[in-house]
Amino acid sequence: MTPTLVIVPGLGDSGPDHWQTRWQHKFGAARVRQDDPDQPTPGAWAARLQETIEATPGELILVGHSCGVLTIVHWAAQTGGHARVRGALLVGPTDAEAPQTAALYPAVRALTPLPLAELPFPALVVASENDPYTTFARAEELATAWGAELVSAGEAGHINVASGHGDWPEGEVLLSEALHAWTPPEVVRF
Repeated sequence: MTPTLVIVPGLGDSGPDHWQTRWQHKFGAARVRQDDPDQPTPGAWAARLQETIEATPGELILVGHSCGVLTIVHWAAQTGGHARVRGALLVGPTDAEAPQTAALYPAVRALTPLPLAELPFPALVVASENDPYTTFARAEELATAWGAELVSAGEAGHINVASGHGDWPEGEVLLSEALHAWTPPEVVRF
């Protein structure tokens, strides 16, 4: 059985044209809804992710974007993960510790320090080579610390609506590869 996606948005809750929202509708995904999507706090945002995981049956794949990636890594650091979480697709991680990011979005400083422990599940980090909120070198450092595989999205901005990623078909290819990689070994795909 294919795992259920759990969409973990970043600041502003990834609006209606964002690929995360489109994937939610297209794939019947669950979605984390924060009380205040513009004011992240590691404890509250991680707790809401935990509530969503507990309310969603079956095996799960977490799909985070931007500060949603940071929510996932904070949640993993706080809880040690969850047995039904089979993996994560971590897209455009925001470097909340970077001065330029904090200058643009002071609220993201609440997500510092970034957890740098290996994640308790397989993860794929997708990073852009010209993301205004994280250098590719920093994304590589984070992926290494989290024990995740890193994939370059090329010069794709922040991989959001503003950078032209509404549908993001390339992301669906990566998601498909990730789902195939996380298929239990007793399942044979043809």
